[in-house]
Amino acid sequence: MTEPLPTIVLIGHGMVGQRYLEALAERGVTATHRITVLCEEPRPAYDRVHLTSYFSGTTAEDLSMTPAGFMAEHGIALHLDDPAEHIDRAARTVTSRSGQVFPYDVLVLATGSYPFVPPVPGKDAPGCFVYRTIEDLLAIEEYARTRTSGAVVGGGLLGLEAAGALQGLGLATRVVEFAPRLMPVQVDEGGGAALLRTIESMGLTVHTGVGTQEVVTGEDGHVSGMRLSDGSTVDTDLVVFSAGVRPRDQLARDCGLDVGERGGIAVDARCLTSDPNVYAIGECALAVDGRVYGLVAPGYEMAETAADDLLGREKEFTGADLSTKLKLLGVDVASFGDAHGATPDSLDVVWSDSRSGVYKKLVVSPDGVLLGGVLVGDADSYGLLRPLTGSVPPVAPEQLVLPAGVGAPVALGPSALPDDAVICSCHNVTKKAIAACSTLPEVKKCTKAGTGCGSCVKVIGQLLPAAADKGLCGCFPFTRAELYEIVRTRRLTTFEAILDGHGRPEARGGDGCEVCKPTVGSVIASLAPTLGASGYVLDGEQAALQDTNDHFLANLQRNGSYSVVPRIPGGEITPDKLIVIGEVARDFGLYTKITGGQRIDLFGASVDQLPRIWARLVDAGFESGHAYGKALRTVKSCVGQTWCRYGVQDSVRMAIDLELRYRGLRAPHKLKSAVSGCARECAEAQSKDFGVIATASGWNLYVGGNGGATPRHADLLAQDLSDAELIRLIDRFLMFYIRTADRLERTSTWLERLEGGLAHLRDVVVHDSLGLCAELEALMADHVAHYRDEWAETLQDPERLRRFVSFVNAPGAPDPTVKFVPERDQVKPDLAVLTIGGAVR
Repeated sequence: MTEPLPTIVLIGHGMVGQRYLEALAERGVTATHRITVLCEEPRPAYDRVHLTSYFSGTTAEDLSMTPAGFMAEHGIALHLDDPAEHIDRAARTVTSRSGQVFPYDVLVLATGSYPFVPPVPGKDAPGCFVYRTIEDLLAIEEYARTRTSGAVVGGGLLGLEAAGALQGLGLATRVVEFAPRLMPVQVDEGGGAALLRTIESMGLTVHTGVGTQEVVTGEDGHVSGMRLSDGSTVDTDLVVFSAGVRPRDQLARDCGLDVGERGGIAVDARCLTSDPNVYAIGECALAVDGRVYGLVAPGYEMAETAADDLLGREKEFTGADLSTKLKLLGVDVASFGDAHGATPDSLDVVWSDSRSGVYKKLVVSPDGVLLGGVLVGDADSYGLLRPLTGSVPPVAPEQLVLPAGVGAPVALGPSALPDDAVICSCHNVTKKAIAACSTLPEVKKCTKAGTGCGSCVKVIGQLLPAAADKGLCGCFPFTRAELYEIVRTRRLTTFEAILDGHGRPEARGGDGCEVCKPTVGSVIASLAPTLGASGYVLDGEQAALQDTNDHFLANLQRNGSYSVVPRIPGGEITPDKLIVIGEVARDFGLYTKITGGQRIDLFGASVDQLPRIWARLVDAGFESGHAYGKALRTVKSCVGQTWCRYGVQDSVRMAIDLELRYRGLRAPHKLKSAVSGCARECAEAQSKDFGVIATASGWNLYVGGNGGATPRHADLLAQDLSDAELIRLIDRFLMFYIRTADRLERTSTWLERLEGGLAHLRDVVVHDSLGLCAELEALMADHVAHYRDEWAETLQDPERLRRFVSFVNAPGAPDPTVKFVPERDQVKPDLAVLTIGGAVR
């Protein structure tokens, strides 16, 4: 008679539970044991880390972490929507909600955690939600359809994710955090202040240092507001509680297992509970170091420890790295090691730039050992800094936080890391293990590195051989330049056709990502006249591909309002047009500012006001200045020989001609230009992407310059050109750049990266060494011939105008959070002031 297989019962099928099943399969346990899984939710394990992506088009199926056929292949019995309700340790059985009784030889508890809801009056009113499962998101989405405002209680990781989701649903959103700063566990005071400034600039209202005293309801019993601990009351239609989580340990308590004083199922270093036949892993477990770990990486390590212990292998879980890197509301935030400087005698090395929202702090010991750090706004160096924690970096700490262009250059790359440095903390994968692979897909398949939170992917790419995958993103194996050629030669006009025909196999049929959608949208827009596609960026599928500003053909400002920038070619404007701008600004209450690009910016417009403002400007002969797009911005000019006694050419006329020729030209990045009428260079042409300086014999053309944080002096491409020769060379230069540059690559960076540099560029666009010039000129001719003003195009189509509302579910209703206060006879955003320790920040 055949002996029955020993039975493992797993209670809970979240991310950690699924990792435990995979660990069993990898170790051959699924062939020697019967495995039963009891899952409370109606769907298998899914990716909670990226839960918010559901609101940007990711489906529940996309979030699934259970490979198709996995359960059947390994003989695992998965019971969905049937949670465990009772454990009988003496009989070694588990009874589920459906009444089924499951015997076990080994029991594994992976019950996770539950959201903590503060015990405030009104917390159970209709309109109150938690933010934990897909079902929670579905309920929030449905309720928000008929609401205009929302509030999140809790400003931690999940709270800010929830706030981003509410804003994405069109709700005026506020965050209430009891601590004096956002993300108090991960970032320090400086990092919290930088994060606050950036998040408020996105139109969210933030209350820190106050708690929620009561959820106020209206006559219908539904949520209508919140009363805060400082005595103030705020209006809101919806409340999401995201004030932390607590271990789900009730089953363990009921069956007599040891639990911690503050919760969590007590386990030893092998993840065994007080019962030698019962393990606990993930957020429900109180580890041997006295912590309950709420991150996925420690949960994975606990899952592997429990699987190894089952086989008698020596592996222990005694604690884990709490480092984390993520993007919240589009802001990069990371912390690692001793981020708060708790180590005695530790020292801080800080770089803070409030203008750009960047804050970097490294904590070091007196002898130079890197102990930890906080990165807000720019976390690119996280992948290198975290593995260096605990060692003395090969360069001075201050060089690790200074931005490019400040201080001595630092050439610190993955080669500086030791072989045993952990690159992927989610799956505990070292540099040595990654270096044994040759491609990113191979790394993911063999080590699982890069399949968790994804923060290590950049460093992994740097560790792989030069022939490693250089694809644009996880959706496309091609670079931007290669995609441009595919679109141009095959005359593809939709993102769907490009992705399904040329995307990676696993991405086909999907929706793309935040990297490839705007990139492909830009490529289609730049080639639209040649392809016969619509050049209007908000038509049909194109609308879903655009970046934030392009969605409303205006620049989003820090209080949720928008700026309107009409084109003023060459900086020349008539008195009548100047008066129109003044009247528009006065009538709509807009703040006006003359910019360095010789234009007039009008700030403070609400979304619903944009078409009315455009109508006034278009009627007066203005058009879009494309300040919102990756396109030509301005062509500055001095007054030239017409007025200036030093001028040798008519720089204003040339600047106007160039700006009208290249207006609306979509490119990998923004384009700026200038024309100076003499060598005195008053228009600063040599700091532009393409600049023109007059000579006695014609024009000199400079390319590849830029100002900003990392200024670069432009290079002289050709000299003493006639008008026709100048325009022909600029046509070729711009189209060659658009054709070959990478995503978001300025002309300065592109020229430095271009093999052969300036000499090669000159060969191509001046001497036609590749035989491309006729084609480049034809592409530009198509652009010029088919240019249409996007503002005028929008105003002529009622269907296009429908998108310009503050709230989709309440057209015509203004955004109540967009407020202004007077300053210097104009207005400025009315933003909440953060007070920390009595000082205004």
